[in-house]
Amino acid sequence: MLNDTKGSGVNRADCTLVIPAYNEERRIRSLLKDISGFAGDFVFVCDGTDATPEIIGSFADDHPSLRIRCLTFPARLGKGGGVVAGMKAAATPFVGYMDADGSTSLSEMERLFDCLATADGAIGSRWVPGSVLTVRQGFRRRVESRLFNLLVRLLFGLDYQDTQCGAKAFRKEALDAVLPFIRSTGFEFDVELLWRLRRNGYRVVEVPITWENRDESKVMTSDAKEMLRGMLRLRFG
Repeated sequence: MLNDTKGSGVNRADCTLVIPAYNEERRIRSLLKDISGFAGDFVFVCDGTDATPEIIGSFADDHPSLRIRCLTFPARLGKGGGVVAGMKAAATPFVGYMDADGSTSLSEMERLFDCLATADGAIGSRWVPGSVLTVRQGFRRRVESRLFNLLVRLLFGLDYQDTQCGAKAFRKEALDAVLPFIRSTGFEFDVELLWRLRRNGYRVVEVPITWENRDESKVMTSDAKEMLRGMLRLRFG
């Protein structure tokens, strides 16, 4: 398990950021222009049908000093499947993932990586004291989020306030211990990952985060229903 390291953070060159980018050609340029200050690796996972891989490839060619890889797949992997593919491709001691929509800034991801000096994982949370929501979700989405969190507590015994925020970082050794057993490929993946890490004795801390809601959420009603079915299969299947 965890061996604490000295110092207040981790070396950025030892970090990989995984960014699932399913049909993100409309938004990916905005994210790309903000990544130049990060010294670690970027692994983009593209499993859509639009020009996202070409946009990322062109940006990588124009910025050879950045460590960018773009994984492409001919069929949809799902949110969880995309994150798992990127994590397995990472070769650094610390691996995180963030949404391609830019709801979480790179500086916030760096704060999460710094928590790995004394924890096995760190997850951003919109619902703990100290969090800053510069643009809030709509009322319905907030209610759905709280009900989902209650269900996660009841089914899996996880006491986190926010399992679904798209900003998480982990020690690679912890991920390697649980990724072979992950079954979820959809949006319920976050819950399964945290559940399996907890069951294996890894310590994951919840960290307040600055977060900005983006209008084009890709979680639809059908996705929410599948998340529920997926969690029930995972817990009782």
